[in-house]
Amino acid sequence: MLLLTPGPTPVPESVRVAMSTPTIHHRTPEFEAIFGKARAYLKTLFDMEEVVMLASSGTGAMEACVLHLCHSKAVVVNSGKFGERFGKICAAYNKPFVEIKNEWDTPVSVDAIVELVKNDTSIDAVCMQVCESAGGLRHPVEAVAKAVKAVRPTIMVIADGITAVGVEKVDTTYIDALISGSQKALMLPPGLAFIGLNAEALAMIEAGNGAGYYFNLKTELKNQRKNTTAWTAATTLVIGLVAMCELIDAKGGLEKLYADTHKRAMATNKALESLGLRIYPKVPAYAMSAVLHEDASKIRKLLKTKYGVNMAGGQDHIKETLFRINHMGLVEVYETAWTLNAVEMALSELGIRSFDGTANRVFTQEFYRG
Repeated sequence: MLLLTPGPTPVPESVRVAMSTPTIHHRTPEFEAIFGKARAYLKTLFDMEEVVMLASSGTGAMEACVLHLCHSKAVVVNSGKFGERFGKICAAYNKPFVEIKNEWDTPVSVDAIVELVKNDTSIDAVCMQVCESAGGLRHPVEAVAKAVKAVRPTIMVIADGITAVGVEKVDTTYIDALISGSQKALMLPPGLAFIGLNAEALAMIEAGNGAGYYFNLKTELKNQRKNTTAWTAATTLVIGLVAMCELIDAKGGLEKLYADTHKRAMATNKALESLGLRIYPKVPAYAMSAVLHEDASKIRKLLKTKYGVNMAGGQDHIKETLFRINHMGLVEVYETAWTLNAVEMALSELGIRSFDGTANRVFTQEFYRG
C-alpha cells in the first residue's frame, strides 16, 4: 500500500534499519553524542538560535509554547482543526484569547491581526499555523509576524509548522517559536516534537520559573544544552532522526528537498485541475494537494481498495468531500505519478470523466519543465 496521507508519512528503509539496532541507555556518553548530532541537524533545519525536542506529538509542543510564551492574552487563528486546537489549549489553562475564525479554505488577513494588536495592549502572543493541514491552507505567517512586531516588538509569535518544516524554508526572522513533529516531512514514526526558539523567546523562558512539569521548557533547555533530556528520551526516534537527516543530506540536502517538494506540489495541482477538479484552499500549501469534490470519499475508497494508494480525507464539515495527497518528505516522482493516474482512473470508473492519460501528461510536463 502506497501511503500518501499528510502524516504519518512512510519511514524510509534505511531509517527503519537504523532504529532496529539494540536499545541503548539514554544516560550514556553514546546517546549524548547521538543527541548532539540530532540537535545540530535541527538547528540547521529550523535556522533558529535553539531547538528543543519533546517526547510527545506536536500538540505537546503547542501546549508548551502557550504555557511559556503567552502570559496575558493570545490571538489564535482558526482556519481548521489545528488552529482550533490553539484556542482549546488556551481555554484549558484559563488563558484569555481572542479567536479569528475563517472558513478552512481562507488564509488569515494580516490587517485583521494587526488591528486586534493595536486595539488591545493585553495581547502578548499570536498563535497560528504555517500550514493548516485540515484543508491544505498556507497562512501568511511571515507577513503577520513582521507586521505585529512593528506594532509591538515584545509580542511572541508562535507558529505551528508541523506540516511546513522540512517542506519549505520558513522565514523565521520575526517568528519566536516554530513547532514541528517527527511524522511529517522528517518521515519518522509519531512521537517526537520539536520547537525552534529565537533569542527573545529564550530570554522569556529563562527569565521565568518555567511552566508545567513535563513540558517545562526551562528545565528541558538546561538539560538539552548538555545533550541530554530532563525525562526519559525517545532514544529510538532520536537515532532515526539522525539517520533521516543524513539521508536528506545524501539526497542533495535541504535546498533540493524544498525545490523538489515545491515542484511536485505545483505539478500535482496543475494535473488535478486538468481533470476538472478544484483545489480547495485559496492559497495552497506545498505540503499537500487538497481537492474538494462531492465524490471525494468514493475516489479515496477506489484508490485504496483497487489501486493501492492510501490518502486522507477531510474532517468535520468537509469529511466526505475532501481528499488530500501528501507531498511531505522524500516522495518519489513515480509515486505521485501513479497516484494521479489512479485518480484519473477512479474518475472514469465513477462516470465523472473519460480516462485519456491527461493527469500523467500534465504532471510530467509541469514537473520536468521546472
